[in-house]
Amino acid sequence: MSECIQLSFAVCRIGIYTCFRALCCKGPPPPRPEYDLVCIGLTGSGKTSLLSQLCSESPENIVSTTGFSIKAVPFQNAILNVKELGGADNIRKYWSRYYQGSQGVIFVLDSASSEDDLETARNELHSALQHPQLCTLPFLILANHQDKPAARSVQEIKKYFELEPLARGKRWILKPCSLEDMEAVKDSFSLLINLLEERDFEPSRM
Repeated sequence: MSECIQLSFAVCRIGIYTCFRALCCKGPPPPRPEYDLVCIGLTGSGKTSLLSQLCSESPENIVSTTGFSIKAVPFQNAILNVKELGGADNIRKYWSRYYQGSQGVIFVLDSASSEDDLETARNELHSALQHPQLCTLPFLILANHQDKPAARSVQEIKKYFELEPLARGKRWILKPCSLEDMEAVKDSFSLLINLLEERDFEPSRM
């Protein structure tokens, strides 16, 4: 009987030691990958508000971006270093100067905007989709302000922006969003992260 007790005690000690070693010697988790993104869209589309909410910043301190700003947006499996560019008329012509080094694109549009602004947004998106430094990158297109009565549906946006023919062969995601449903916004960014990860595993082209 005593031998059985000693054996059980020895096994128990080994089990405790193994658990302790697993906990203490596991080491820090591997670093999350970081991706450099550019975020573009007209003034009033809601770029700054969406990014600030994702960074858990106070809404009282949100000021529309006039030049550019950079935010590190943390997610569970990645960190997105987002360079947001101002969307005013006198700034958009300089957007392309900030494209270099981008690994993905976020385009935010106001789905409840006037016809003129929607036409301008379409032209800017078309220009970005065809730009040499962006045309091979994953795009996340956010149809913002879906909580407004005049908001156009995703299907209406897709048709009006002619995304199917223009973006054929490219990797893009079009999602509705609003500040009222930040979980849906986070889900959209998670889909973009998936595209970025897939791009990491693609064989390099010679």
